[in-house]
Amino acid sequence: MTKVIMRHYNYQHGSIIFFVLSIISLEEYFGTFILFFNCKTNIMEFLPDRFKTDKKVVFVTGATGAIGRAIAWNIGRHPDYAVIMLVRNPDKAVKVLDEIRNRSGNEEVYFYIIDLSCKKDIDKLAETYHGPLHVLVNNASTTPRSKQTNNEGIELQWATNVLGYFYMMKAFTPHLKSGTSARIVNVASYWAGGLDLDDPEFMHRQYNNDTAYRQSKQAERMLSTAFASVLSTHNISVNACHPGDVNSNLSNDLGFGGHESPDRGAATPVWLAVDPATGQQTGKYFEHQRESPCQFSTDKALVDRLVTVCESY
Repeated sequence: MTKVIMRHYNYQHGSIIFFVLSIISLEEYFGTFILFFNCKTNIMEFLPDRFKTDKKVVFVTGATGAIGRAIAWNIGRHPDYAVIMLVRNPDKAVKVLDEIRNRSGNEEVYFYIIDLSCKKDIDKLAETYHGPLHVLVNNASTTPRSKQTNNEGIELQWATNVLGYFYMMKAFTPHLKSGTSARIVNVASYWAGGLDLDDPEFMHRQYNNDTAYRQSKQAERMLSTAFASVLSTHNISVNACHPGDVNSNLSNDLGFGGHESPDRGAATPVWLAVDPATGQQTGKYFEHQRESPCQFSTDKALVDRLVTVCESY
């Protein structure tokens, strides 16, 4: 088990919580991990001063949800990969970390606590993380039934599902460039369409979480095409996919259930992340481990406009 010791200190300009993670099975090699949680920026910083690995490093966002957890597990069980989970809930993160390590025997599984709807948090992580990065799996998504905003005032689905993917790809491009045959996998959906770039945040139309979700998934698929074009010269592949239909909190918020297991739902994202054959593909959209035509990615003018809109935030 992972032991977590919490100490809380109050300061005039906000509070800092110090977490000490004592990883019993890693103490000989890594010692004790110190994590700083800054309550003003909402990011927990894992200090990787002694983080060294010969494995390929994979970031998985949203790794405590049904599909994200299965993605992290199914990559983590490969002995040649180290997994860093980017998540919001530290309690869930510790449980998932312990589960993956215990089931897989792979001790190189870690986590960062971060709000992926906030650009400053993503930029902070990119600045403080100095380790290698070979694969980025953008998976974190949300679809609240009532309209919500992040702490920067941006509608939450647009901030998390679209801008979060955009900022992660942009902020970690330098890290991916240093890797060999790096990959970005964007977990999108076949449930996509209706993108309104004149009102992406529902400022002038009634909010509907299904409508907001579908437009965000369309945008993710389009951003995959945009980044694939830019990053192809750097030997970085970028692909989007539909995961399986899994019963999850997200699907429940959309009014659906799900008929596939989390492992089955994770199969296509994991395949794109680790399979040697898929590393040569880029700018594609996949369902059930097969390439599928994407009607949204062929409209170059709209793709370019989407990128411009994202950059305007």
